[in-house]
Amino acid sequence: MLSPSEPASARKPLPAVEFDVDDLDADEEVSLDFYRQVEVRSDMLVPLAEHHAGVHSYYVLFDRTATWGHPGMPQYVAVHLLRDQEKETFTFEKELLPLPVMAQSWLIHRGCPAGAIALNPELGPPPADEATRALEQRLAGDGDHYAMGYSYSRDDPDDMVTVVALRALDERAASPFRVVVEEVDTDAWTHTLREGGFATVEEALQWCNDRLTGEAGPLPPVRLAASFTRPAALPKAPAPRPPGRSR
Repeated sequence: MLSPSEPASARKPLPAVEFDVDDLDADEEVSLDFYRQVEVRSDMLVPLAEHHAGVHSYYVLFDRTATWGHPGMPQYVAVHLLRDQEKETFTFEKELLPLPVMAQSWLIHRGCPAGAIALNPELGPPPADEATRALEQRLAGDGDHYAMGYSYSRDDPDDMVTVVALRALDERAASPFRVVVEEVDTDAWTHTLREGGFATVEEALQWCNDRLTGEAGPLPPVRLAASFTRPAALPKAPAPRPPGRSR
């Protein structure tokens, strides 16, 4: 969504994120964990979407520090807060994710209404086409049918791309491994999202590596399965060695 390459003419003052937990510090361990994991860099977190419902708060945040961290790091943070005003405490969950729609999906499957966590259209490139909008809508809803094994985010203005390799949680899925690719056109300031299906993890990871080195062919089509069930356990796919970072 946000990027150092965003046209200067399109830039506006960025909104600040407010967690409203300063008075809920009765549990010092939780408060310290939240500060270390989230709040310490709150001035660099941009709220792309947030929803508050009683004691629950849900956030999709863009982490502006990610671009200076380890190459390929996810740039989005999903946060779910649950407050207890009587005990003056709170609990939280947070996850680093490579795509905004994955952050939305993570929050939806933790109780956030799907229609309440739409992204702020002024804070990132809009979808370039209907295919992108349709895929984002579907991934937001069925994101818990997949487990992420690998991702790499590149914010080079000449090739701004994120690749994500996913594994279906249904062992009977016709395309058990998928690759989702987001590409940002920094001239038109729009983004596209596409997906492809693979029979093996090796094929999916190889396509990701080829895309990052400029050697990938077209994404193979996804073969759809009739239903989804979850297996008992899911090993993560090994990550290929990322290419050199371009800045």
